[in-house]
Amino acid sequence: MVKKKVSINFKARIRKSRKDINKNIKNFFDWIKGAELVELKECEVEKDPVRPELDNEFRTSYGRKIFGVKYKNEIHAIMCFAFTNQIPKSVHQLDLFSRDAFLQSATRDQNVGQIAIAYTVWSNKKGGGKLIVNEVFKMIKKSNHLNRLVTLSPLTEMARNFHLKNGAEEIQVNEETQNFEYKIIK
Repeated sequence: MVKKKVSINFKARIRKSRKDINKNIKNFFDWIKGAELVELKECEVEKDPVRPELDNEFRTSYGRKIFGVKYKNEIHAIMCFAFTNQIPKSVHQLDLFSRDAFLQSATRDQNVGQIAIAYTVWSNKKGGGKLIVNEVFKMIKKSNHLNRLVTLSPLTEMARNFHLKNGAEEIQVNEETQNFEYKIIK
């Protein structure tokens, strides 16, 4: 009798656990499906684990942009970009190259640079980093003037693993950074 009661309780707990897991999976995919890519005027730079030393003025001047993944009026992932015509090996070069591309665009067609350089990315929600990479990839693919998506990543194993796992190819390792490229086929 006791053995039968334990068996029934055990089966009930397994059913409840299964329901909880299914609910969590559904909630995870709901947020992924409902999220949208938005351009931001600023971000909380102190939450940036990669480049907290760069202020919002740096992140939004000379054609640089901040994008976020928004879900239910909350930003869950952020990626910052500069647009250049060359691949930078440092933040200093990123600054110089994006200024140069911005000034060149003033005399041409207002399109800043041909290469989108992602120099920081972070997420507050599981799956947000991968989601923002995919959404930005789609946006760049649709653009008329951008033909490359390259990162300026820190020299960490975490950054390397993140980009390789998400389909990027390592193109160079520098003194303080590493560059990965997400292939854009239009």
